[in-house]
Amino acid sequence: MRTEVITVRTGSSPVVRDITAEAGRFVESEGDGLLHVFVPHATAGLAIIETGAGSDTDLLAAINELLPAEDRWRHRHGSTGHGRDHVLPAWIAPYASLPVIGGRIALGTWQSICLVDTNGDNPTRTVRFSFLPA
Repeated sequence: MRTEVITVRTGSSPVVRDITAEAGRFVESEGDGLLHVFVPHATAGLAIIETGAGSDTDLLAAINELLPAEDRWRHRHGSTGHGRDHVLPAWIAPYASLPVIGGRIALGTWQSICLVDTNGDNPTRTVRFSFLPA
Protein backbone atom coordinates (compact mmCIF):
# COMPACT_ATOMS: atom_id res chain seq x y z
CA MET A 1 0.00 0.00 0.00
CA ARG A 2 1.16 3.53 -0.76
CA THR A 3 -0.20 6.44 1.28
CA GLU A 4 0.10 10.21 1.41
CA VAL A 5 -1.44 13.01 3.45
CA ILE A 6 -2.42 16.35 1.93
CA THR A 7 -3.52 19.55 3.64
CA VAL A 8 -6.68 21.29 2.47
CA ARG A 9 -7.61 24.84 3.46
CA THR A 10 -11.35 24.95 4.10
CA GLY A 11 -11.69 28.38 5.70
CA SER A 12 -14.04 29.66 8.37
CA SER A 13 -17.44 28.89 6.78
CA PRO A 14 -19.12 25.66 5.68
CA VAL A 15 -17.62 24.43 2.41
CA VAL A 16 -17.66 21.64 -0.14
CA ARG A 17 -14.09 21.52 -1.50
CA ASP A 18 -13.36 19.49 -4.64
CA ILE A 19 -10.21 17.37 -4.13
CA THR A 20 -10.54 15.24 -7.27
CA ALA A 21 -7.46 16.75 -8.93
CA GLU A 22 -5.28 16.02 -5.88
CA ALA A 23 -6.58 12.44 -5.75
CA GLY A 24 -5.96 12.05 -9.48
CA ARG A 25 -2.35 13.20 -9.14
CA PHE A 26 -1.85 10.68 -6.33
CA VAL A 27 -2.84 7.70 -8.52
CA GLU A 28 -1.66 8.86 -11.96
CA SER A 29 1.51 6.72 -11.87
CA GLU A 30 -0.35 3.63 -10.66
CA GLY A 31 -2.03 0.82 -12.59
CA ASP A 32 -5.24 -0.86 -11.47
CA GLY A 33 -6.26 -0.90 -7.84
CA LEU A 34 -8.27 0.84 -5.19
CA LEU A 35 -8.00 4.41 -3.93
CA HIS A 36 -9.12 4.93 -0.36
CA VAL A 37 -9.66 8.52 0.77
CA PHE A 38 -9.94 9.23 4.51
CA VAL A 39 -10.51 12.44 6.48
CA PRO A 40 -9.13 11.94 10.02
CA HIS A 41 -11.40 14.54 11.62
CA ALA A 42 -14.48 14.21 13.83
CA THR A 43 -16.27 17.07 12.05
CA ALA A 44 -15.78 16.51 8.30
CA GLY A 45 -16.74 14.01 5.65
CA LEU A 46 -16.38 13.06 2.00
CA ALA A 47 -19.04 13.17 -0.70
CA ILE A 48 -18.96 11.94 -4.28
CA ILE A 49 -21.13 14.53 -6.04
CA GLU A 50 -21.36 16.82 -9.05
CA THR A 51 -19.83 20.25 -8.48
CA GLY A 52 -20.12 23.53 -10.31
CA ALA A 53 -23.81 23.19 -11.18
CA GLY A 54 -25.12 24.13 -7.75
CA SER A 55 -25.06 20.67 -6.15
CA ASP A 56 -22.33 21.71 -3.72
CA THR A 57 -24.44 24.68 -2.55
CA ASP A 58 -27.53 22.43 -2.43
CA LEU A 59 -25.62 19.94 -0.26
CA LEU A 60 -24.70 22.67 2.25
CA ALA A 61 -28.34 23.85 2.30
CA ALA A 62 -29.55 20.28 2.92
CA ILE A 63 -27.02 19.85 5.75
CA ASN A 64 -28.22 23.10 7.30
CA GLU A 65 -31.82 21.90 7.10
CA LEU A 66 -31.08 18.45 8.50
CA LEU A 67 -28.46 19.59 11.01
CA PRO A 68 -29.08 23.29 11.76
CA ALA A 69 -26.25 25.33 13.27
CA GLU A 70 -28.23 26.20 16.39
CA ASP A 71 -27.41 26.11 20.07
CA ARG A 72 -29.68 23.08 20.65
CA TRP A 73 -26.90 20.48 20.55
CA ARG A 74 -25.58 18.89 23.75
CA HIS A 75 -22.04 19.00 22.39
CA ARG A 76 -21.47 22.73 22.98
CA HIS A 77 -17.79 23.65 22.86
CA GLY A 78 -16.69 25.81 19.96
CA SER A 79 -18.91 28.17 18.01
CA THR A 80 -22.71 28.07 18.15
CA GLY A 81 -24.02 24.90 16.53
CA HIS A 82 -20.66 23.10 16.67
CA GLY A 83 -22.45 20.00 17.96
CA ARG A 84 -23.96 19.50 14.52
CA ASP A 85 -20.44 19.38 13.07
CA HIS A 86 -19.76 16.33 15.24
CA VAL A 87 -22.95 14.64 13.99
CA LEU A 88 -22.16 15.32 10.31
CA PRO A 89 -19.87 12.26 9.77
CA ALA A 90 -22.79 9.96 10.66
CA TRP A 91 -24.49 11.16 7.43
CA ILE A 92 -21.49 12.06 5.29
CA ALA A 93 -18.85 9.42 5.98
CA PRO A 94 -15.22 10.44 6.50
CA TYR A 95 -14.05 7.92 3.89
CA ALA A 96 -14.59 6.75 0.32
CA SER A 97 -13.12 3.89 -1.72
CA LEU A 98 -12.88 4.24 -5.48
CA PRO A 99 -11.65 1.98 -8.29
CA VAL A 100 -8.55 3.02 -10.19
CA ILE A 101 -8.07 1.68 -13.71
CA GLY A 102 -4.82 2.36 -15.52
CA GLY A 103 -3.86 5.16 -13.15
CA ARG A 104 -7.22 6.97 -13.46
CA ILE A 105 -9.97 7.14 -10.86
CA ALA A 106 -13.06 5.48 -12.35
CA LEU A 107 -15.53 8.25 -11.51
CA GLY A 108 -18.72 8.87 -13.44
CA THR A 109 -18.90 11.77 -15.90
CA TRP A 110 -20.11 14.37 -13.40
CA GLN A 111 -18.72 12.90 -10.17
CA SER A 112 -16.11 14.65 -8.03
CA ILE A 113 -14.50 13.73 -4.73
CA CYS A 114 -15.38 16.46 -2.25
CA LEU A 115 -14.33 17.28 1.29
CA VAL A 116 -17.37 18.49 3.21
CA ASP A 117 -16.51 20.70 6.17
CA THR A 118 -19.12 22.64 8.14
CA ASN A 119 -16.78 23.38 11.04
CA GLY A 120 -15.43 26.91 10.68
CA ASP A 121 -13.44 26.52 13.91
CA ASN A 122 -10.79 24.44 12.05
CA PRO A 123 -9.85 26.18 8.78
CA THR A 124 -7.29 23.53 7.73
CA ARG A 125 -7.91 19.81 7.22
CA THR A 126 -5.85 16.81 6.30
CA VAL A 127 -6.88 14.09 3.89
CA ARG A 128 -5.17 10.72 3.57
CA PHE A 129 -4.98 9.03 0.18
CA SER A 130 -4.07 5.32 0.16
CA PHE A 131 -3.59 3.19 -2.94
CA LEU A 132 -3.95 -0.59 -2.88
CA PRO A 133 -2.68 -2.19 -6.10
CA ALA A 134 -4.75 -4.97 -7.73
